[in-house]
Amino acid sequence: MNIDLEVFSPVQSISNPLFDKHDVKVFLKRDDLIHPMISGNKWRKLKYLLKAAQQQHKSHLVTFGGAYSNHLLATAAAAARFGFKATGIVRGEAVNNDTLFLCKLHGMQLIFTDRESYRDKPALFAQYFGDDHDAFFIDEGGASAEGALGCSELVDELTETYDHIFCACGTGTTAAGIINGLKRHRLKTMFNAVPVFKNGGFIKDEIDRLLITPARYNLHTDYHFGGYGKTNQELIEFIKQFVAATGIVIEPVYTGKMMYALYDLIAKKHFKPGSKILAIHSGGIWGLLGMKDKF
Repeated sequence: MNIDLEVFSPVQSISNPLFDKHDVKVFLKRDDLIHPMISGNKWRKLKYLLKAAQQQHKSHLVTFGGAYSNHLLATAAAAARFGFKATGIVRGEAVNNDTLFLCKLHGMQLIFTDRESYRDKPALFAQYFGDDHDAFFIDEGGASAEGALGCSELVDELTETYDHIFCACGTGTTAAGIINGLKRHRLKTMFNAVPVFKNGGFIKDEIDRLLITPARYNLHTDYHFGGYGKTNQELIEFIKQFVAATGIVIEPVYTGKMMYALYDLIAKKHFKPGSKILAIHSGGIWGLLGMKDKF
């Protein structure tokens, strides 16, 4: 089977009086529209991993994530779409929730493991699937050189140039891929990563590890709202206002924090007047399922 999707990811202009006040233009690349389940950067990160599995004659995808992991759901949906078996090794005690229901609906088998064991994913893979010659290891979030290669193709799709590109940052794979794409096209666009973890400066090492050549980029580490999966009422209100004003759904784990950072930096006059800024909607809107009580 040919492993590919027809990518639909238009660039959409976003209007706000804040942008007019500071003379900047903001656009959003709608990677969330690529696929309802294999959404955004999840497809870009999985694409070449799935191709590698196929080339190695592996039929069983084994990957990792938390109980509300968009990556688990995307892998389950991709496995169903392209004819693989899938297993998700889930961090923490056994639970039932909307995300895991959708994973199981797509045929994914789930294995729950304690948080200490989860730290060593290769050991877990070996423990459960060391004798399964059909099994193919996919790291949490699709973190890999193959994932970065897929993400680099986002730049190939751009028909205009921008002064800045913004993206939420979890594993560093998407960031590294986009930076590699910018370098390949010899663009002077400044990449801006918004880590979603507390003390997110560590992500620089993860990004640099996947860069083809060294590059300069910005890390905005003050927009984690307490850490991964953490939020507060200020972020929730921002998301509600953004969705109501644009009709574009964002969520508190990734895209909400990234867009909040962008709006805040514009308000603080971080950008030169006349700047063109592209934000990447990296999908993951199913993350809302674990945050419903916050709204």
